Parts: sequence; structure tokens; C-alpha cells
Amino acid sequence: MRLPRDLSGSDLAQVLRKLGYSITRQTGSHLRLTTFEHGEHHLTIPHHASLRVGTLSAILADVATHFEMSREQLLDTLFG
Repeated sequence: MRLPRDLSGSDLAQVLRKLGYSITRQTGSHLRLTTFEHGEHHLTIPHHASLRVGTLSAILADVATHFEMSREQLLDTLFG
């Protein structure tokens, strides 16, 4: 499955709610998300209109590592 090309930071935050992430704070143009599923994990994502593909890929790789999933499993869970 390919990465979405037009995903905003707030859209990504909404999609990550499926995995238990919630916005804990916002500083400037960045959102801090936290989950307590599989242990505590924090993410910082840009609150931009459109995320760059490399930035999105790095964020999703971090999430996949935390949940011990492959990238494909994570994409199917979030966008499938």
C-alpha cells in the first residue's frame, strides 16, 4: 500500500487515534501525541497543511517499531 500524498498533520493525528494516540499538547506548529498502548510512546508531528512523504514515512516507521508491526500491517490498520 502506498503512503497517502495529501495528508495533513491534523488528519494524521485523527488516524493515529485508532492506535490510542491522543494530542497532549501543541507548541507552535507541532503537535505532541501520546499513547499508553504497549507502553508509553510520544510522537511529535508537524501541524502543516500537507506533510512531506519523507516526514510521514519516518513518523509511521516510528509507530510501527513501537507496536512491533511491519510497515504494511500499520498502513492496512490505519488506511485500509
